[in-house]
Formats: sequence, C-alpha cells, structure tokens
Amino acid sequence: MRLANKVTLITGGTSGIGEASALLFAQEGAKVAIAGRNEKRGHAVTEQILKEGSQAIFICTDVRKWEQCQRAVDETVRAFGRLDILFNNAGIFYPNTAVGCTEEEWDLQIEINLKGTFLMSKASLPGMIQQGSGVIINNSSGWGIVGGDAAVAYCASKGGVVLLTKAMAIDHGRQGIRVNCICPGDVDTPMLPEDARMRGLKWEDYLAGCSNRPLGRIGTANEIAKAALFLASDDSSFMTGAAVVVDGGGTAD
Repeated sequence: MRLANKVTLITGGTSGIGEASALLFAQEGAKVAIAGRNEKRGHAVTEQILKEGSQAIFICTDVRKWEQCQRAVDETVRAFGRLDILFNNAGIFYPNTAVGCTEEEWDLQIEINLKGTFLMSKASLPGMIQQGSGVIINNSSGWGIVGGDAAVAYCASKGGVVLLTKAMAIDHGRQGIRVNCICPGDVDTPMLPEDARMRGLKWEDYLAGCSNRPLGRIGTANEIAKAALFLASDDSSFMTGAAVVVDGGGTAD
C-alpha cells in the first residue's frame, strides 16, 4: 500500500503502460483518475478497478487542449479532494525521417507527447504548490536520450520531455514537488505492433530486431508501471529531475 490515500491522475490510462499503471497504483492504495480519449476503454479500466474495491473515475480528455487538461484536474479534485500524483503518460508515435515526416505527423507528436505533458503539468502544479507536496512523472523514451531511426518527431518530442522534466524539477523542488521521467525501451503495448506495421515489417521480424538488446527481449507494460510506482511513492523521496531508463539495456549497447 505504498500509495495509500494518495490521489493520482494518469493520462493515456486506457491501454498499455497507462492502463497497467492505473491498475497497479489502485492496488497500492491510490484513488485513480484516468484521462484519455477512448471512452469505451477508459470505462473498462475504471470498472476493473472498482470491481477490485478501489476508487476510480474516467475523464474524457484530449491533452492537446488546455481547457480539457484543466477540467481533468478539476474533476479529479472534485471527486477525491486533492491531487497528489500526475503521470503524464499519453503519447503517440509515427515513424519517419525529417524528409518523410509530414507537418501533420510532426504537430501530432509534439502536441500530444510534449505540449500535452506541459499543459497537464501547468494545470496540476497550482494545487500541488498550494498543498506543499506533489509528484509529477513524465513518460519519455529511451529515444528521448539517444537518437532512433526514422523517428525524428518522436525523438524531438521525447527529448523535450526529458528537459521539461528537469526544468520543472528545478523550479518546484523547494515547493515540495518532485518531477521525474521514465524512459522506456521497446515495450509490449499496442504502439509496438503498430510501429512494425507502419514500417512495413512483419511482427516476427520486428521482434527479432529487438532481441539484440542486452536482456534479449522487449519489456512488459507492468515492468514500466513498477518503475512509475517507484517514482510515485516515497521510495524515491530523494529523487527529482531524473530520467530513469527502463529499456532492457538498449541505450547501454
């Protein structure tokens, strides 16, 4: 029960890492607000948490829109009384080079991955500052630290998330707020087979390309959720401004 009586808001909480984190945080005692665009999946995750005896709500949210980000925070506070932990997890990926990347692909990745993280943090910080405590976790990527092939907009957005994390950690540390980010590698979520499809690769060939990592496999959503739980809990009480790499050794190779 490392998050007992804590209130957490998770964006992109309807599938993948976000869903795994919502379920794990609830198991650890948190009250969970799930923000996302897919209402059907959002309500399904919420119902699963409720069936297990924890508290949860779903808030339909597009993190590119300031008004919707502010509403997500307001509804969380209205439902649970406060906001202790924000997990900026919503993200999108289109593989492409600078030559092939369209303006629309660039804008979508920057707006959802980077601007959405900024807007949700902007909406959450005033309440955290007022209560003198809070935790913000941002989902970046191993490719936010090193480059990746055919991922120019994604790398730019996720690199921005890493430095946004560090900047907010500096600005708000003395106000009792810790800000860290996770940098996952290849993880078994719906995004990975979609990446394979867009690159024109068979799933088996795509997985074979991931096998050259030091641990020889892709990660699971629950493994990333456990890293998020560590950063959300008091186990990481002396950590802020960190980029925690959880990638099976991919960036070490």
